[in-house]
Amino acid sequence: MYLKLAWRNLWRNKARTFITMAAVLLAVLLSTLMMSMKEGVYVGMIDSMVGAYTGYGQVHAKGYWDEPIIDNSFEFTENLAQKLGQESEVKGYTPRIEGFALSSSDDQTKGAMVLGIDTELELAHSQLNEQVVQGDYLKQNDEGILLGKGLAKSLNLTVGDTIVLIGQGYHGSTAAGKYPIRGIVRFGSPELSNQLAILEAKQAQLFFGLENQFTSLILHFYDNEKAVEITQKLTEELGEEFEVMDWTALSPDLVSMIETDRVEGYVFMFILYMVISFGIFGTVLMMLSERKHEFGVLVSIGMKRIRLAIVVWIEILTINLMGAILGMLVAFPIAYFFYKNPIKLGEDVQEMMEDYGMEAVIQTSVDPSIFISQATIVLIIGSVIAIYPFINITRLNVIKAMRS
Repeated sequence: MYLKLAWRNLWRNKARTFITMAAVLLAVLLSTLMMSMKEGVYVGMIDSMVGAYTGYGQVHAKGYWDEPIIDNSFEFTENLAQKLGQESEVKGYTPRIEGFALSSSDDQTKGAMVLGIDTELELAHSQLNEQVVQGDYLKQNDEGILLGKGLAKSLNLTVGDTIVLIGQGYHGSTAAGKYPIRGIVRFGSPELSNQLAILEAKQAQLFFGLENQFTSLILHFYDNEKAVEITQKLTEELGEEFEVMDWTALSPDLVSMIETDRVEGYVFMFILYMVISFGIFGTVLMMLSERKHEFGVLVSIGMKRIRLAIVVWIEILTINLMGAILGMLVAFPIAYFFYKNPIKLGEDVQEMMEDYGMEAVIQTSVDPSIFISQATIVLIIGSVIAIYPFINITRLNVIKAMRS
């Protein structure tokens, strides 16, 4: 009976119901888009600085992370490949060789991070070819090199030119090589674009004097959110000879930056929730004021105050629920549009963001949990506000209400 009365009361005054519902809808829309934008920025930061290079998990020789030098490389054995293959959550892995060298062209020199890759595996797991903005991707056994866009610009080089690399190889040997530039790559992280020089794995092994040795294995997971759990499991399985690290340990500065920004975000969201609360409370007060005479008449003809309060409380909850659902339905296509079409920021903001190693774009997130959580929060706010009319009606002065 309560539900039937509440539902009929909602549509006796459609305008009032739609105004209240619109207030809830707008609240859900604003909070969802703000949170979607913030989470999208975090995902973009992680993808550009982790997904594109360090990976969500890595395997190194023991001690390599503390002292990342070529001498701390390891041999990629069949036993290691078998252990990794037995882990069902690991989709695949890409072996890499990382080292530093001095890159040179004519009278220009710049420090570079030399990265040796298995071109076929990188193609399958990280789609590195999609980062090539000029020239071509490396082929198997290719003797050429890919340069980061920033590094190529610093050395004034382009596709077809030649670059010289000089560094220190395995056990103190001299590493030197001359390579034609096959392509220019651009990463989401400007820091990577400014220093990466990418060789095919065998060429990198020749350059550093390695034989079937690598400095790291990048792990690719079916579910990146389980990276911490999987790396802990692999640490036990691979033994003390290796160390397995997840992305939070590989990029602690990034984690710290995101957590700091999240705290600031909570402050802004709290302010937004306060504005939302006053907006919803205002519409509820309007409803109470308009229906005071109606409430007085109902109580005077015998309806108990507590029953009337329950009916009104159900009305407000129903309006909040419908507004929250509509808010999610309206917010999703907007968030999805900006997910597919990220907002590119202006040059001033772009330079500032690149100083932090981030790509200057704002992309929303379409994670369903964002929409559900924000709708739930606004629904809870509406439910708490509904307590006020409940108490107000239980204390209703019938004489004053009927004279209003």
